[in-house]
Amino acid sequence: MKITVVGTGGWGTALAVLLHGNGHEVVLWGRLKEEVEPILATRENQAFLPGVAVSTGIVVTMDDALALRGAELVVLAVPSHGMRAICTRLKPFLPSGAGIMHVAKGIENDTGKRMSEVIAETLKPLSLAVLSGPSHAEEVARGVPSAVVAASADAALAATAQDVFMNERFRIYTHDDVIGVELGGALKNVIALAAGVCDGIGFGDNTKAALCTRGLAEMSRLGVALGARRETFFGLSGLGDLIVTAFSRHSRNRSFGERLGRGETAQQILGSIKTVAEGMKTAKSVEQLTCRSAVETPIAAEVYAIIYDGKPPKQAVRDLMKRVAKPEFGG
Repeated sequence: MKITVVGTGGWGTALAVLLHGNGHEVVLWGRLKEEVEPILATRENQAFLPGVAVSTGIVVTMDDALALRGAELVVLAVPSHGMRAICTRLKPFLPSGAGIMHVAKGIENDTGKRMSEVIAETLKPLSLAVLSGPSHAEEVARGVPSAVVAASADAALAATAQDVFMNERFRIYTHDDVIGVELGGALKNVIALAAGVCDGIGFGDNTKAALCTRGLAEMSRLGVALGARRETFFGLSGLGDLIVTAFSRHSRNRSFGERLGRGETAQQILGSIKTVAEGMKTAKSVEQLTCRSAVETPIAAEVYAIIYDGKPPKQAVRDLMKRVAKPEFGG
């Protein structure tokens, strides 16, 4: 297929490399000169994916029309907070009938919309899918065995994605619970931030295990209230992604949380990093969604308080531990 990958971050670059390796005609589009030109000069994304060669067979461009001309599948690999603007910009060049897939893991602030809702509003595609699961770009690009989920209401598009992306090192499962798969990928980032806070404070394995388990309960509780199926959160896009994001050395969200746990403010951290920790913005969206749906998400609420209200992390932990006693299930 002719496939356009939108976004020259680490994940977009990794997917372009993977798809080209699978034999597809791939175009990688970026909007920033300072990101695109170094890739063209060195055939490596040194800023976001160092050490991984970007083949000369992959067209790398900033030209909107060139990037999308003849595309049969468009993969949107941009951060959630930039999704609406990028879709609006590229809409005039999108070929009619092109399949759309996104790989973003976030929820739009203020509107509370999932990425498929944002994309549907802006691009009005005939079919839309999401690819999500435990998949750090650093490992996928180097062929480390990984497995993820392609979810769509259009079974044919999910099957196409499975065929296009899958190889002996990258296994794809199909799913039809788009809401659950999207929310799993977004909500786990907030819990991973909390896991990083535990690391930064210096707590041990007991703490992190308890936090992730109760965090998964929050994810599924809120997800069901928003229309997802509970069992989806115990699959690759929920539990699987939570494990890798809460524990991995590659995890931007865990690292962000660790620095919060060591006493840095969110603004201090943001001023020193290039990459995006989606969980920071998603924490705000979750706070807004829980207020609307009246669902209890105590861990997410404390993450929000640490980031946006400056609450001391140790106090947040004390407040979580001192909550009213209740049964494990249904409480």
